[in-house]
Parts: sequence; C-alpha cells; structure tokens
Amino acid sequence: MKKPNPRNGEGRGATPLKLAPGCGSAEAPEAADHPANWSRPHARTLVLTSGKGGVGKSNLAANLAVALGERGARVLLVDADLSQANLDLLLGLHPRFDLQHVLSGEKTMEEIAVQGPRGVTLVPAASGVPDLADLDDYRRELLLRGLGTLDDEADLVLIDTASGVSRQVISFCLAADDTVVLTTPELPAFSDAYGLIKLLHGQGHTRTPHLMVNMAGSPEEAEETAHRIRLVARRFLRLDVDSWGFVPFDPSVGRAVRRQEPVVTAFPQAPAALAYRALAARLWDPPTRPDQAIHAPPTSERLEA
Repeated sequence: MKKPNPRNGEGRGATPLKLAPGCGSAEAPEAADHPANWSRPHARTLVLTSGKGGVGKSNLAANLAVALGERGARVLLVDADLSQANLDLLLGLHPRFDLQHVLSGEKTMEEIAVQGPRGVTLVPAASGVPDLADLDDYRRELLLRGLGTLDDEADLVLIDTASGVSRQVISFCLAADDTVVLTTPELPAFSDAYGLIKLLHGQGHTRTPHLMVNMAGSPEEAEETAHRIRLVARRFLRLDVDSWGFVPFDPSVGRAVRRQEPVVTAFPQAPAALAYRALAARLWDPPTRPDQAIHAPPTSERLEA
C-alpha cells in the first residue's frame, strides 16, 4: 500500500494544491495557513539564471534536462520565466495548460505537468502575460511551495528563471540548492552576470553561485571570461565563484531550435551537445542497475567540446 505523503496533503484530508484566486496579500494567511509552513521541493534544486537576456539560458535548461534524462535521472524542469516562457517550444511540446492556470486557481501543478523527451517532466509557463512578470511575495511563495507536490518522483529539479535581477529571480535563486549564472564572453553579458552575483551576495545568498560561459569561441576565450568574473568577485565580494565550464558557439543549436528539438537529440555529436552531456555527467552519476538503460554515449568529464 502506498504510504500517505504529508507534503502533498495525503493523510491530511487535503486536496492537491490549487492556488485560489485573490490570495495576493502576504499578510492575509495566519499560522498553519501560511505558505512558510508548507514544504518546498525536497529534491536537489538547481536554478539556471543570467543577468542579461539572449545568453542561451533556456537552451541550457532544456538540453541539460534531456541530457540528465539520458543518464537515467528523473528531472522536473520548471519554466519560471512566467511571462515569456519558451521551454515548451524548445522541447517540441504543446501543453494545454500552464502556470497561469495554477495561479488563477483553475488547475493544480499535477494537472499542468507534461512529459517531455527522455522522461523529463515539464512544468510550463505562459508567454505574453505581463501580469505574471512580478508576482507578490505570497503568490510567489505559493508557487514555489507548490512544486513540492511534484518532486516525489524527481531526482533533480531544474528551474529556468527569467533574465535580470527581479525579485522573482532572486527568490528562486535563494531557494535553490545550487544557482548557475550563465554568461557569454560579451562585455555587457559578463558585466551583468557579475552584477547578479553581487546582488545575490547582498541578499544573503549563502551558497556561492556557479558560473558557466556560453557561446564561447574557444576554450581560451571561455577561460578568460570566467577568470575576469571570478577575479572581480574575489576582490570586491570575497567570493570564490567556481566555474562549471563552458558551452562552445555551435550553429547546431540554432538549427535545433528551428526544429523545436533539443540539440542533444537533434544533433547528438554536435560540440554543444557534448558540452551539455559533460555538465550532466558532472551533476548525475548514472544508475548502476542493469535493468535501467542509459541512452547517452560516454563523454569526457570536461565541458570543452
């Protein structure tokens, strides 16, 4: 018999979490009704974020999720760019419902989740809904805690945030076990990446973010970019930001996007695909049980492709 799970209300006579419309005030709930008393996701949570848009963050989230799925990990992928979502497009999915329906109280988290490639479970968000871009603290916390109803069957939770330094982005970063800040070698991108790291530090982020460089023209260019950010963070913030490597510039990524398919499945031997798989190998050891098939070919531990 399946044991009741108190995190999603089983054994307490509760129904699956549904956010009732109109609960917009952080002062309204009292005591046990306050979302601070609910459970956040217990699976390891990794937030992917960036100080600037256009650096390939959503491509990283989608491809990393699929690469982890190839290694046997059960991945819950959350599109937390609530007003400009695109993970469904990158994965070739067509969800009927999204987080907008959860926030309006029409659907539960379980009802909007859809299955993607390699067993990835996607929690889709809306696109072109500016009202979702800046949720109040209470509803943002409701949303975050609601993910705890889905992570029983997940080994990893990947959260793709919006770009920039909004309160919404900071809240997701502060709640994560690991935060990955993505940048490109361009000056505005790594300047904004440092700005995000500085803001997280000022907000009391106790876990130092990790850094990744995307669309690098060479290993040397990636190393120089990472070194400059790490040097400034060490000098002015006294933070030792570690680098999780880089993803090379690869035209195959753009071709895969046009096909609405992750590059790791569309062009599995492309340099970017190999880099995504190398990061997945760093994050997840494949299961040792012989009855679990591993789809990914063996790759180097390094992210340089």
